[in-house]
Amino acid sequence: MAPPMLSRTLVTAKWLAEAVKAGRVGPGLRVLDASWYPERNARQEFKERHIPGAAFFDIEECRDLASPYDFMLPSESHFADYVGRLGVSNDTHVVVYDGDEVGTFYAPRAWWMFRAFGHNQVSVLNGGFKNWVKEGHPVTAEFSQPTPAVFKARLNRALVKTFEEMIQNVASLQFQVVDSRPEGRFRGTELDQGLESGHIPGSVNIPFHSFLSDTGHEKSIEEIQEIFREKKVDLSKPLTATCRKGVTACHVALAAYLCGKRDVAVYDGSWSEWFHRAPPRYKVSEVKRHK
Repeated sequence: MAPPMLSRTLVTAKWLAEAVKAGRVGPGLRVLDASWYPERNARQEFKERHIPGAAFFDIEECRDLASPYDFMLPSESHFADYVGRLGVSNDTHVVVYDGDEVGTFYAPRAWWMFRAFGHNQVSVLNGGFKNWVKEGHPVTAEFSQPTPAVFKARLNRALVKTFEEMIQNVASLQFQVVDSRPEGRFRGTELDQGLESGHIPGSVNIPFHSFLSDTGHEKSIEEIQEIFREKKVDLSKPLTATCRKGVTACHVALAAYLCGKRDVAVYDGSWSEWFHRAPPRYKVSEVKRHK
């Protein structure tokens, strides 16, 4: 039975629970917990309870360890080796989820990473682990060791924007830019995790939680389309998403994908890189701070 909704972009907890119960988790279907928390131990929480058959996708390990910026994409070989050890091949359907209280936080980043490296058979568990538990589906502390697989990664550079491309776009306006951070950080009125805040000139603010319902599920396609329309974002034209460190930007990419737009790029360095590298005139803020 194929998962419902838009070529497996989202799968329901009910569908995944049936797959787990039927013993379909294996080489053809891998479930990955992509949780990460600033003040909690995601790996330890995974050990204590997770979806049966799931493996832990450690965003701290699957990144460019040499970069000064958080969570930058790893090399093709690093990604291929890492997900291969999790039992993912190029023929595997991957379902990602996380345990954040909002429903979904880091899972769209993992979803986008797989797509960026050429793997389109990847889904997000709609509603996340929070709703999996709420609906009464099974959890376990049992550790399962997946059989390693061979994964060949090829970076789709159209889905990734660099600092240089973002700088050029300030003048050329070749693509729209949506910033998914909270409004205060976008406007510059509150600190952005220790950094002075603000935004890239010409960018539009759509906080990532705008795309989530009160229950933590993705809003309907009609609601998402209306959100983009209200912000005057044209989904028929090129679009790049940004945030603090390239994570919640992936919510914008996912939301647009659900509307049929599959080519949204993510500025991987996001505000972390922009703040440190962009000239002052390219950091728009409503607050004037005196050094």
